[in-house]
Amino acid sequence: MKKLVWAGFAGGLTYWLFVAWSISRNPWFSFMKNALSDLGGPNANSPWIYNVGLIVSSVFIMGFAVYLILTSRNRLQTVGGAYISVSAIFLTLIGVFHEGTKPHVFVSTYFFFQFFLGILIYGLGSGNTVKRGSLLLFALAVVGVLVRWPSTALLETYEILLLMAFTLLVALWGDVK
Repeated sequence: MKKLVWAGFAGGLTYWLFVAWSISRNPWFSFMKNALSDLGGPNANSPWIYNVGLIVSSVFIMGFAVYLILTSRNRLQTVGGAYISVSAIFLTLIGVFHEGTKPHVFVSTYFFFQFFLGILIYGLGSGNTVKRGSLLLFALAVVGVLVRWPSTALLETYEILLLMAFTLLVALWGDVK
């Protein structure tokens, strides 16, 4: 069970490995001009790489969410973990409903919305270290949406790094009160 806490961070690393592989097949991609989902869209070379990467990563995120739920100490932590489990489902749906399909914007937006809401709720039910860190990460996510970014890929990268920071926060300090 204790190893499952690292599944969230492993999911993030897995995602970035698939992104790197996909970028290697799509030299036109630019973090300054594109969205990450462009790598899985109809104009990409081997779009399956990016889309499969999302689905594989979602399995790790679901494992992390299960860890959060099974080790929760109160209802807030349970609900926060449940929201993160829903975000894992939306992450899978991003891979299924890739760029160029009608549901893509909805499922990609709700992935982030559900995960960050899960961070906030889980954090509110946690000890001081995780609570403060979660509140800070949630605030940074809100600020990130308000910033004018040169591209969607940069905003997505920023938000994904915040999600990964939360998984590290829980893995390293989740048992500290």
